[in-house]
Amino acid sequence: MADGSNFKQSATRNKKKEAILVAAEKMFADYGFRGATTQVIADLAGIPKANLHYYFPTKEALYSQVVQNIFDIWLEAADSFDQNQDPASALASYIDKKMEISRAHPNGSKVWANEVMHGAPIIQDYLETTLKEWTISREAVIQSWIDEGLMDQIDPKHLLYMIWATTQHYADFVHQVETLNDGQAFDDDAWEAATRDVKKIILRGVGLSVGDDK
Repeated sequence: MADGSNFKQSATRNKKKEAILVAAEKMFADYGFRGATTQVIADLAGIPKANLHYYFPTKEALYSQVVQNIFDIWLEAADSFDQNQDPASALASYIDKKMEISRAHPNGSKVWANEVMHGAPIIQDYLETTLKEWTISREAVIQSWIDEGLMDQIDPKHLLYMIWATTQHYADFVHQVETLNDGQAFDDDAWEAATRDVKKIILRGVGLSVGDDK
């Protein structure tokens, strides 16, 4: 009985914590760190403010967790660099995943973008350590492909910047994208077409073939 009770309590806690993070992601995306309040986040999550602070003692702690979550998702998307020796396959898979993340987690992407555009006051240390180390490791992989003559000679940083900017555009500027799509959100076909074209443009731009190239 005790084990069953503990399991239910754990599931309830996880559910509340997830509700808080979803609400926080939405509020931080819409209003930024300063504009969002823990009271409004708690209200959106459907819990008392005291409960929110049980899981996240400060707004800074909650904000940091939201940022950490989206970055962890992006890191997982980059596993293709380690799983594929072929640059075209690795980069195509990375772009696929980054586009899907922009579709599934637009608010998290907006939080990150807003933070960086304001000088990263909360996560600067994160940029200088975790992000920098990750970027250097991905640059090394891309440079190895270049050195082997598998793709054009470019600065790996610029390729990464282009992939990030292009894929995250569909999240960070979703209102603009939908306005130019006759006021409609992308359906499955539109997302598939956008992903296909982004891959073609980027991969062909560095001398790589795409799946439908002959």
